[in-house]
Amino acid sequence: MPPFWPRRSPHFAACRHALRPFAGPAVIGLSGGADSLALAAAAAAEGKDAIALVVDHGLQPGSFEVAQRAAATARGWGLQARVVSVNVAPGNVEAQARRARYAALRAAGREVWVAHTAEDQAETLILGALRGNPSGMAAREDGIARPFLGLRRADTEGACAELGVEPWQDPMNFDTTYRRVRVRREVIPRLGELIGGDAVPALARTAGRIAQGRELVASISNLAPTNDCGELACDPAPVRRRRLVAWLAQHDVAAQGAQLDDIDALVTRWRGQGPVTLAGGHSVRRVGGRLVVG
Repeated sequence: MPPFWPRRSPHFAACRHALRPFAGPAVIGLSGGADSLALAAAAAAEGKDAIALVVDHGLQPGSFEVAQRAAATARGWGLQARVVSVNVAPGNVEAQARRARYAALRAAGREVWVAHTAEDQAETLILGALRGNPSGMAAREDGIARPFLGLRRADTEGACAELGVEPWQDPMNFDTTYRRVRVRREVIPRLGELIGGDAVPALARTAGRIAQGRELVASISNLAPTNDCGELACDPAPVRRRRLVAWLAQHDVAAQGAQLDDIDALVTRWRGQGPVTLAGGHSVRRVGGRLVVG
């Protein structure tokens, strides 16, 4: 028997409407929080070809039980759902947990649906800007879809209330030792005070435009990775930087902000300078007109 969907549910209706352009087959990243529960419920209500995957990072006591409850909720809505436990590598907890989570979701062999909202988009812009690389998330990119980027967290929380489900409150979302949490709880509210209103819509729109610009650059340019400094120097700066990022990714190395500027200088402002030091003990230097990872 299909689940009972509330007759009057403006927030849940907004979630369903946002999901309609997305078809699947998909795997939903389900955490048990309000955002991902609303996405799973909308997928079930809209009859989407989607399954739910709950990734248990094992970082908190009782995390497996939380994951099992989330999966059971999704099954109650008629979705296939399962729990996968992953190991989080040492280092930056947020980054390593994200890497393990997306690896598990991609392993399903389907498009990955995640429930990022406008608040997440605004936070991404600010955090990227603080690293010297203001960024935004695209609605669809690299096999990941974000149907809720145009929705507010009030919609996902309101949808859960309308559905009569209680979302899990992740303690990490209240821990201000994490930079993203401080941005969410301190920086964005202060920006709202500064402008005398809600800062999230403008921040999210800006992040969206950055993501669109990135997509445009990718669509009109040859982004084949290369370490040939002569070839890279002929590219416009946005194209060159994307090719550098792609080349570094081939070596499982990441750089952004000032580090990427310094690598770019090896290409465009070469004066015999020494190597650029990156995280993880890596470095990039110029040898014979080519970049080399060491």
